[in-house]
Amino acid sequence: MAISNQEMKIEPLAYQLIQKFETKTAKIGVVGLGYVGLPLAVEKAKAGYSVIGFDVQQEKTQMVNKGINYIGDVVDEDLITYTKQGRLKATTDYSLIGELDAVAICVPTPLDIYQQPDTSYVECSTREISQYIRKGMLVVLESTTYPGTTEEIVKPILEESGLICGKDIFIAYSPERVDPGNKTFNTKNTPKVVGGVTSSCTAVAAVMYREVLESEVHEVTSPAVAEMEKILENTFRNINIALANEMAILCNKMGLDVWEVIDAAATKPYGFMPFYPGPGLGGHCIPIDPFYLTWKAREYNYHTKLIEVAGEINNMMPDFVVNRCVQILNKEGKALKDAKILILGVAYKKDVKDYRESPVLPIINQLEEAGAEWTVVDPHVTEFKLNEKMKKTETTLNDKLLEEADLTIMTTDHSCFDYDQISKKANIIFDTRDAFKDKNVTIDRYYKL
Repeated sequence: MAISNQEMKIEPLAYQLIQKFETKTAKIGVVGLGYVGLPLAVEKAKAGYSVIGFDVQQEKTQMVNKGINYIGDVVDEDLITYTKQGRLKATTDYSLIGELDAVAICVPTPLDIYQQPDTSYVECSTREISQYIRKGMLVVLESTTYPGTTEEIVKPILEESGLICGKDIFIAYSPERVDPGNKTFNTKNTPKVVGGVTSSCTAVAAVMYREVLESEVHEVTSPAVAEMEKILENTFRNINIALANEMAILCNKMGLDVWEVIDAAATKPYGFMPFYPGPGLGGHCIPIDPFYLTWKAREYNYHTKLIEVAGEINNMMPDFVVNRCVQILNKEGKALKDAKILILGVAYKKDVKDYRESPVLPIINQLEEAGAEWTVVDPHVTEFKLNEKMKKTETTLNDKLLEEADLTIMTTDHSCFDYDQISKKANIIFDTRDAFKDKNVTIDRYYKL
């Protein structure tokens, strides 16, 4: 149902843009065709809009235009259908932004070598947009970042065009919520948070997302609130995983099974939410996002002690894993040097091909430095970068690899692994994921994190 201009109390151009969204006549762009941008572009095309995806990597744009999918959370048939219909196309030509009514920025926001936010991708994308922006356009930043980015970086760059935010153009922040491999929640059905620079900005952005998604769209009072809530989401997980990891270290010293302890605690129907330990944190969000906040907090002369300690605990888990390898091999009368180590999984989580910030990488690095011979098996990852060099993986697990390894480490518990095969053929298993729970397999020499 359309909302009248009087009811909304918004700028005339905002109302006109809302009507375009409601009638599906708006043309929408997505800058950055990675894990966030491509699924969003496909959903907007699926909702009935004409969509242009932008990326600096020509290889990505060519793949999209050919209907070749490279993102796990995108349905192959959807990409093929909408590119064939001409509803979705990709390009490296940013001048086409001038044809759009709205554009979402979904580019990386990594940390630099000093653990400080690198907003260069956001700045470059915004400057490209500012060259072609026109009256009546909406620009939404979706990249995870520190509170203040939208109003301190994006807004000033776009207003260099002479257009006024809230009157001529509309600017908002809506954090991406992507959980690779999640079979229940995806881009379309995950609730969205939207915060605009002005009430008109919020209204326009909220309508766009309501027309595209099937989920609730929650409006907040400013971009900074939306930016902060995203950081809170991932910091919450970071800290609670750190607690689980510290419990794992202590339980190991006390001879207790940390997973049994957590499962017992999880029987309480209130006041407890289970988090589980592992070889460390990985992915593009949880290991990185809290550092945006610790950096920003210094501007207010505040030291985020809890967040930083949690980061230290999580970052030391690869060291703990390697030390446990040493202990396990010693018990078996073997040394880590020259030992053959079989590593099951390099992806940062199960059933995905993403190995960004994977804790398995520093584990491999330490094993190599200690003189161990290692082999990685990962059915989802064919190669990965280690110390600036590409390394090949084995994509199929066979009996020979298991039988020849002195130690098999379960680092990523992919569903496709044959756990019965592993339990029967491996000499020693070190399980960092509690992967064999409920598998009904018999294992002779089996160690847990």
